[in-house]
Amino acid sequence: MKMTEGNCSEVTMDDVKNLIKKKDDIEEQIKAYYDVLEDQGVGVEGPLVDAEGFPRADVNLYQIRQARHNISCLQNDHKAIMAEIEEALHKLHARDKAKRAQDEAEGQVVAMEQQVSLPLPFARVDAVTQGSPASGAGLRVGDEVTEFGSVNTANFQNLQNIAAVVQHSEGKPLWVTVIREGQKVQMSLTPQRWSGRGLLGCNIVPIQR
Repeated sequence: MKMTEGNCSEVTMDDVKNLIKKKDDIEEQIKAYYDVLEDQGVGVEGPLVDAEGFPRADVNLYQIRQARHNISCLQNDHKAIMAEIEEALHKLHARDKAKRAQDEAEGQVVAMEQQVSLPLPFARVDAVTQGSPASGAGLRVGDEVTEFGSVNTANFQNLQNIAAVVQHSEGKPLWVTVIREGQKVQMSLTPQRWSGRGLLGCNIVPIQR
């Protein structure tokens, strides 16, 4: 649904609900493709050739390449749909303000904004070592964590929650979601042995509320 300044009166709450449903569908598809990569044990950045440079025979190369390609395309779709949602909400606000409508519609707009707003992070990344699994996955200093495997804002209690997930997931990709510069970023991080300490190569601190 492409919108222009001339048709803001045509934007309805149903339009926004439909956009949010599309956003949720895209996020589910992205997660499904990450699950495919997790099943193959390679993640988004894992090598598809062996030590001698030959294609790996222990994984489904076609399935992995398709999943990685689809994740990239869907992430672009997700960025575009979020921009459409923001534009639609802005137009709804403009319409309600013009009508001075302090009624149920205005309350619905606020509820919609809360629905698409970024989740509260529970931890922050304050160090990432170059060449580590965390660095290879794309984790950066300053990233605010909203989901780390099975740990999320709703069930996080302390850093032992993350440590437990990491210990039980050595060699297996984890679904990680962070907030970076006001945008939600999703990645696959595989805890594993490397030349440095630990299985991640990063330091995560809790965010005090």
